[in-house]
Amino acid sequence: MAEIQLHNTLTGKVEPFVPQKAGEVRMYTCGPTVYDYAHIGNYRTFVFQDILRRFLKLRGYRLLHVMNLTDVDDRIIANAAAAGKSIRDYTEKFVQAFFEDCKTLSIESPEHWIRATDHIEDMVKLIERLQKKTFTYPSEGSIYYRIAKFPNYGKLSKIDLTGIQAGARVDNDRYEKESARDFALWKAPKPGEHFWETEIGPGRPGWHIECSAMAMKYLGETLDIHTGGIDLAFPHHENEIAQSEAATGKPFVRYWLHAEHLLVEGEKMSKSLGNFFTLRDLFGKGYKPSALRFALASVPYRKQLNFTFDGLQQATSSVERLRNFADRLKQGKFPAGTQKGMAERIVKAAEEFDAGLSDDLNTARGLAAVYDLVREANIAMDKGEFRQGDVAAVKGVLADFDKVFAVLEDNDAEKLRALGYGSAESGPDDREIDKLVAERNAAKKKRDFTTADRIRKELADRGILIEDTKDGSVRWKRK
Repeated sequence: MAEIQLHNTLTGKVEPFVPQKAGEVRMYTCGPTVYDYAHIGNYRTFVFQDILRRFLKLRGYRLLHVMNLTDVDDRIIANAAAAGKSIRDYTEKFVQAFFEDCKTLSIESPEHWIRATDHIEDMVKLIERLQKKTFTYPSEGSIYYRIAKFPNYGKLSKIDLTGIQAGARVDNDRYEKESARDFALWKAPKPGEHFWETEIGPGRPGWHIECSAMAMKYLGETLDIHTGGIDLAFPHHENEIAQSEAATGKPFVRYWLHAEHLLVEGEKMSKSLGNFFTLRDLFGKGYKPSALRFALASVPYRKQLNFTFDGLQQATSSVERLRNFADRLKQGKFPAGTQKGMAERIVKAAEEFDAGLSDDLNTARGLAAVYDLVREANIAMDKGEFRQGDVAAVKGVLADFDKVFAVLEDNDAEKLRALGYGSAESGPDDREIDKLVAERNAAKKKRDFTTADRIRKELADRGILIEDTKDGSVRWKRK
């Protein structure tokens, strides 16, 4: 197997991945801020994080993976107050929607989902550590971090601090990329807004302190990997480094991985342009979860992904091609023995798949390796040259592929029904299909073609296509 290499934003280089503890990876991923439904740009990052997690597991690593749910920030506080709801009541709808979306996109759950509101005491303790080391100062009931006291500030984002104005502060959680300013660790309460009574006074945490406190509580003072979208590198991740390393005196994260932005039809996604999509928007248009996952995963994470509906249609076809091939392997009847040269070709595909993902998660290269094998095996099958002795090895390549990409199982209809799209009558489950196919086969053997044709039509009306192959077997697929 190839050595795993990852691009580290901190050094700007692709480096060999070596975790602190052999066989174990401690990873923190920035989850959603749950003030609204997450959009496809968010899910580009979440799918990248899932591909990373799945590949590390495929390589035998034990994952200790934490993903946060940011349920305290300026927008949530303001929206909850305007709605007359508690923070928990306001955010719960969007938290549950996020969990549903992750399940629908086959994004694995981390070992720990954590919420900011459950860890206020941990944030207060971290702020107290920074106070004792004089990295903070108070102002009008808030507590700020003094970035001039941290000489390495800017080392992640490479931001130029030459023009920084001493003592200039920023109070809101999100601010302009060029605005390097002292930031709020703890915010004084505002009239009508939720706050906590704590050892450091009444108020609520700033956005940045949340991730530092929670990451170190679950993963220790030095993490192996921290991931997020490139938009989080500054100020969020820069501020995480400043807080954490000032408190501990240790490196906070060894490998920083950031996913690039997503464009929609070549333009930045925005509600004003009408090109802003949640998963539910796309499912409502009839697109499948597997196609969306495939499209989001197909472009390597450090390249900008131009999301187009043509591309989504191509992803649908690509997934269908893989599923058809997997069905052909499963249901086909091939001559005994092995095909000359096929064993070597299968090994080459497996090695190239691994090499692609080891190369900083080059998903495009990994996919190409598998599709080349599918093409060559299909050609061999069409010519009658493919042999039963090669089936298990090809299935092994597909199994490893799907442990990472997770699109082979034909469960889109069930997933969409669970979200309320379509109806229980919109398609039979696999067991019912197999039963009807068996009844059709029995009818054909009895030369009862009227019954066989009726079953074929019934399945077609319910979205299932039947294919009688040259070797006498029968395959089915969902439309």
